[in-house]
Amino acid sequence: MERHFDEELEMLNTDILKMAVFAERAIFQSIEALKNRDKNLARAVIEQDKKIDELELVIEERAISLLALRQPMARDLRFISTGMKINAELERIADLAVNIAQKVVELAGQPLLKPLIDIPKLAVTARKMVKDAIDAFVHRDQNLAKEVILSDPEADNLRNIVQQDLINDYMVKDGTTAPRAVSLLLIARNLERICDHATNIAEDVIYMINAKNVRHHIEKLNPK
Repeated sequence: MERHFDEELEMLNTDILKMAVFAERAIFQSIEALKNRDKNLARAVIEQDKKIDELELVIEERAISLLALRQPMARDLRFISTGMKINAELERIADLAVNIAQKVVELAGQPLLKPLIDIPKLAVTARKMVKDAIDAFVHRDQNLAKEVILSDPEADNLRNIVQQDLINDYMVKDGTTAPRAVSLLLIARNLERICDHATNIAEDVIYMINAKNVRHHIEKLNPK
């Protein structure tokens, strides 16, 4: 019986990792679509979201079944409950990638407003935070989870740079650039929100490892 339970936990773990791969790929492809103004790639990101939504339901049902039928305790209970939270966070991350792809479809036929520098940097930060958060989950690595959380201000700063640049150097000086500028602003905002969800995952991982809730309490990461 215990061996079968371990196998079920491993299946849940595998599905969560599959979900993470889909989410990371959606981020990458949406930004590649932006850089290349590739409408077809953007539409592929939007279409692939159906598979992610389906997998989210599979993971949720598997986790609920484990909770109901196995009545896990302590570490196993935290693993399953954390897996459910991470599943939801990854689905939201994929949705944000879809939001980016939808903006790319709108922008694809228009001239590029400005060279893309800071948005791709923000995308790299977002993908790294998501990957590191999942790696922390896989390897039960509390230090890596802390690094993800402490990286969030960098993402906020990059988003602010994009916002100030687009507003001050484009929208204020030439109102006709507003539609394209707003689309880029929303893309940056979606990337920053992806980083927020990666932070949430990292916080959940820390709770899973040691039952310590650090959400909204960054000072707990480095106790004196």
